[in-house]
Amino acid sequence: MTRIIAGVAGGRRLQTPKGDLTRPTSDRVREALFSAIEAWAGSLHDLRFLDLYAGSGAIGLEAWSRGAAAVTLVESDRRTADLVRANARAVGCEVAEVVARSVAGVLAEPARASYDVVFSDPPYPLEEAGLAGDLAALVAGGWLAAGALVVVERSRRSPEPTWPGGLEPLAGKRRLKKYGETNLWFAEATGPASLAP
Repeated sequence: MTRIIAGVAGGRRLQTPKGDLTRPTSDRVREALFSAIEAWAGSLHDLRFLDLYAGSGAIGLEAWSRGAAAVTLVESDRRTADLVRANARAVGCEVAEVVARSVAGVLAEPARASYDVVFSDPPYPLEEAGLAGDLAALVAGGWLAAGALVVVERSRRSPEPTWPGGLEPLAGKRRLKKYGETNLWFAEATGPASLAP
């Protein structure tokens, strides 16, 4: 069972999809992820958070619990997207926008708003070219606020993502965090925001 770790919904349990179509981020990795985000941002209060390949919605809902003002969760599987909506209702997250479409399809359209933090946890089998396309679309489509943080979760065996122009990996030890079989890669948007938040 997955739970919200901290914030206004701390301790609340979330349903997870049955079967092996999704790979939930462990509590340990989620705690480390949010420690890194909060060290970068100071706090999540009033930030806009985009959760790509949302699965159960645990990451996006954790961001809301910790103070994010707006959360968009993208999940291509319709049943899983319905589960994300149910989880959002169960924890009282009224600001969650759940989009039941493919990440590539959503990012191919111009953004309606820009985001301060983007978390992408694609299926490990997704080819590097697919991930590179997602990252390029984030920049080109105006999805990123000025100075936005982009975090990519990948298998430890996967190479560093191919960062497009407009995304610069964080310096030194902040660039990569390793947790067992999981790598978290961090980059920052270097261009101006295309849209006001």
